Amino acid sequence: MDFYRAHVLVCGGTGCTSSGSAKLIERFEEQIAANGLDKEIKVVRTGCFGLCEAGPVVIIYPEGTFYSRVKVEDVDEIVTEHLLKGRKVQHLVYVDHKTHESSVQKSLSEIGFYKQQQRIALRNCGVIDPENIDEYIAFDGYQALGKALTEMTPEQVIDEILKSGLRGRGGAGFPTGKKWQFARASQAEHKYFVCNADEGDPGAFMDRSLLEGDPHAIIEAMAIGGYAIGADEGWVYVRAEYPIAVKRLEHAIAQAREYGLLGKNIFGTDFSFDIHIRLGAGAFVCGEETALMASIEGKRGEPRPKPPFPAVRGLFESPTNINNVETLGNVAQIILKGADWFRSIGTEKSTGTKVFALGGKINNTGLVEIPMGTPLRTIIEDIGGGIPNGKKFKAVQTGGPSGGCIPASLLDISVEYDTLTSVGAMMGSGGMIVLDEDNCMVDIARFFLDFTVDESCGKCTPCRIGTRRMLEILERITEGKGQEGDIEKLENLAENIKNSALCGLGQTAPNPVLSTIKFFRDEYEAHIKEKRCPAHHCQALLNYVITDKCRGCTLCARKCPVNAISGTVKEKHVIDTQKCIKCGQCMANCKFGAIIKD
Repeated sequence: MDFYRAHVLVCGGTGCTSSGSAKLIERFEEQIAANGLDKEIKVVRTGCFGLCEAGPVVIIYPEGTFYSRVKVEDVDEIVTEHLLKGRKVQHLVYVDHKTHESSVQKSLSEIGFYKQQQRIALRNCGVIDPENIDEYIAFDGYQALGKALTEMTPEQVIDEILKSGLRGRGGAGFPTGKKWQFARASQAEHKYFVCNADEGDPGAFMDRSLLEGDPHAIIEAMAIGGYAIGADEGWVYVRAEYPIAVKRLEHAIAQAREYGLLGKNIFGTDFSFDIHIRLGAGAFVCGEETALMASIEGKRGEPRPKPPFPAVRGLFESPTNINNVETLGNVAQIILKGADWFRSIGTEKSTGTKVFALGGKINNTGLVEIPMGTPLRTIIEDIGGGIPNGKKFKAVQTGGPSGGCIPASLLDISVEYDTLTSVGAMMGSGGMIVLDEDNCMVDIARFFLDFTVDESCGKCTPCRIGTRRMLEILERITEGKGQEGDIEKLENLAENIKNSALCGLGQTAPNPVLSTIKFFRDEYEAHIKEKRCPAHHCQALLNYVITDKCRGCTLCARKCPVNAISGTVKEKHVIDTQKCIKCGQCMANCKFGAIIKD
């Protein structure tokens, strides 16, 4: 075994890879070798560290020095100063957005972004090399599978998951243990255990990051689940747009087979289990479990009525259990540490932690994992570092296209299944998009409904036609053509669609519209009655006005593509609102801030 005095961990998640972290790794290896340090220092490509805003991220252990936004040209200095001479490169050390404090003297858990987090599903992401099974095993990997197969009956495994209170992390939060119980009770020659990695919500990347950073955790959980329900075959349905996740998952499956952790007679028992991968083509509806199974079978990805439920008749007409990636990320730890340990985290009805992809108008964009019941304010202000550019927090959209918007007045709400549902939002898979004062809530509703309309499979009339009629009304409103009664029409259509659509996609599609009407009805009314967008976002409802700050430089007039601005040199100019096409070029080019939206 090789021993190293230092490890250089470089983020190899999709975000940092797109920012050039692969070139950082090459340069680190070159410079470490050039300085004769290759026997002392090891470079490790990890999964996502979580703090995507600061990427590419490099952490050097044993000190735990957190370098952010590292460029290839910075590598030589880090090697020479830090690795060779033992001096930290101060100007590259991460600085907290909120406190403006350098992390040079802090451990990772003391940095504001990580301080309030508790990592269970993401425990190994950013810590181990996801392509090295030995590193996963070194962090207690596959111990839970060994314990389940050699010390527990399938019923005892299911009972432990039931007692833990683990609920599905991919949508409505159905108890995981009950799902396993139903599948176990079905009698059949073959059963299947499926991992749903078809993550399609705008702004969501939780499942992708977990597969990229800790693929063996999902393999181990699927094997435990297969043992519990009596399945001998597993499928991972993952979208082809996740090439890094697919590559690492394929590699991990091959390693697990080589080590005898997949295949025949695992751990010398009579339990056999293997896993296959099916690539999805990006249809959002295939995240719905019956559409997903149809796609695995090579059919058109359309949902079917339930019952029969997958636990009775699922994949290839056999009993099937389906869990999403994050749900499975908790399983091994529950088996290893016990249900009571897991229940001690979170709240009574929402146990454990939840992973969120924090994005939008927030300083610390990235992946966070917090105990259930954490106040929303803690996520936005402490972990997220607040809203950039001094803007005011307006709302947060949770649950993707199926979710709702939570306003600033509810910033102290606790984040758990029932509380989010009670205000018209939902946990969903874990997208959390932060909105500020410049966001128009009517347009936000239009954006998410436009996504749903585009992704509808078209099988049922309420979703195919009903959501399109809703979208047409929203488009009229944002274009300044709203009419009295439009809000009521939206509400009536929404309730009918929720009650009659075939699958979860259609049933939850109206949620963003209903929640924005509930909390931001005044914005809808301003659009309809006053032909005004309070957020100054909807172009059709904007007027550009030149204020007294104008110096008469004529630049705005010269940039206007329709000659709608008139005036002489050194005199205040005027915009002809009849000619103006509201392109915003005048405001974008004014050097004196003299043009505003009205």
